[in-house]
Amino acid sequence: MKFKMLPLSFAVMALSIGAVSAVHAEDLVVKIGHTGPLSGGDAYAGKDNENGVRMGVEAVNAQKLTVGGKTLKFELVSEDDQCDPKAGVAVAQKMVDAGIKYVMGPYCSGVAIPASKVYNEGDAILSTVGSNPKVTMGGYKSVFRLVAGDNLIGTSMAQYAFNTMKAKTVGVIDDRTAFGQGLADEFIKEAKVLGLNIVGQEYTTKQATDFNAILTTLKSKNPDIIFYGGYAGQAGPMVKQMKGLGIKAKLLGGDAICTSETGKLAGDGVNDTVYCAMGGAILDKVAAGPAFKDAYKKKFGQDPDAYAASFYDQTMFIATLMAKLGTVDSNKISAELHKASYKGIVTTYAYDDKGNLQKAPITVYGFKGGIPVPLQ
Repeated sequence: MKFKMLPLSFAVMALSIGAVSAVHAEDLVVKIGHTGPLSGGDAYAGKDNENGVRMGVEAVNAQKLTVGGKTLKFELVSEDDQCDPKAGVAVAQKMVDAGIKYVMGPYCSGVAIPASKVYNEGDAILSTVGSNPKVTMGGYKSVFRLVAGDNLIGTSMAQYAFNTMKAKTVGVIDDRTAFGQGLADEFIKEAKVLGLNIVGQEYTTKQATDFNAILTTLKSKNPDIIFYGGYAGQAGPMVKQMKGLGIKAKLLGGDAICTSETGKLAGDGVNDTVYCAMGGAILDKVAAGPAFKDAYKKKFGQDPDAYAASFYDQTMFIATLMAKLGTVDSNKISAELHKASYKGIVTTYAYDDKGNLQKAPITVYGFKGGIPVPLQ
């Protein structure tokens, strides 16, 4: 079963998931949950994801879809999971206890992996951008990954390093998070297949600010590139310190450093130095992308970051299925998400039996003027 994207009412957009109740006789209210880092170093990503959901909620409400003779109305409930597993599980339990059956997020794999069990037990659908392969390996039928997994992103960057950058030697750093370590592992796996020489492997944390010791160690190995499995909050300062140490290697990474936040923290050193891969299409190159970007900027005063459009698309996909099936039952919607496909802004969404996005697009970016620009 295929669905096309509902007509976009970009002037009015927002989102909510959760418990269903009748406010007025004609309204069927469904609360849409969002969980992500709304504080701390990753707040830029959490707010961007929340904004995408909000736009989706508002677009759904503008459509005035009917389910069982009532007008479908989404309401957004957003919680700060701090990109922390313990906090994320607490948020998950809070949402499940509130009867929320549709949840967008988390952003961080380290939250998505343990929280998915809680949502599954609460019959809630989790739509996440957590990219560690383990996110969809729990056997839960209600977990859906909206983007490419680390296996695809890590593999893509190893191939880019080998085929395009002609690198021969590689240093690797990861931050020991589920995301960072998983991404680095996938990169190393493909790098070895291609014949790249891993000359050193170092470790840091998601709270670190001083990387001089590990960078000095890698400098002595003279790698052509350094691959970093981690987030923008550390990648930016790392680039500055690489420049300060006179390291000429390029820094490669995944989607979490593919953001203007890396440029803000790194300064001019980011340009022509940092390269990253991100699951998703280039908005400027897809039909509805420019209109979404314009509407987002008009509403929030800035350009969308990595995954706002993906969360918007999934919100619209779910609403479309509710209207089509005439139900807001999460178990029925979950089963249909595994069968149906939906043409959204970013891509056509269709999920395999584990909840992975099929034919997930991946784009490689470099940095110019402190912002990521698509290369291929």
